[in-house]
Amino acid sequence: MAFNMTKAEREAFLAAARVGVLAIPEGERGPLSSPVWYDYEPGGDLWFLTQSTARKGQLLHLGGRVSLLVQETNSPYSYVSVEGPVSAIQPSDLLGDLQPMAQRYLGEQGGTDYAAGLTESYARGNAIKVFVTPERWLTVDYAKRG
Repeated sequence: MAFNMTKAEREAFLAAARVGVLAIPEGERGPLSSPVWYDYEPGGDLWFLTQSTARKGQLLHLGGRVSLLVQETNSPYSYVSVEGPVSAIQPSDLLGDLQPMAQRYLGEQGGTDYAAGLTESYARGNAIKVFVTPERWLTVDYAKRG
């Protein structure tokens, strides 16, 4: 019996607000794996925020490949893993990017408060918005066991 998700199922799963685990190649070392908040609309690129000065930000290069794993940790277990190139890196905006992302994960007031707490950090100009184009998908949905 196949446990794979359909295209519509995997895109809906990825579009939900879940924490992902981003994996970035790191030369002679194993890949850097890091939890991230991300956003995705079916059929488009996914994106996340980081600092250009952070280890994660330093390892990201336009055209470089990354993987993102998103999972449901309660039974019945399911996951979507996507791999693809970094298609764009641009400066991130506090109110246009960070606040809506934080509200996606923390609710309206929690997200507003979170973003307000990072005003000084954003003023330094190191915040970046990274886009990834999903090319390969791996999916499992154990609810399909029957």
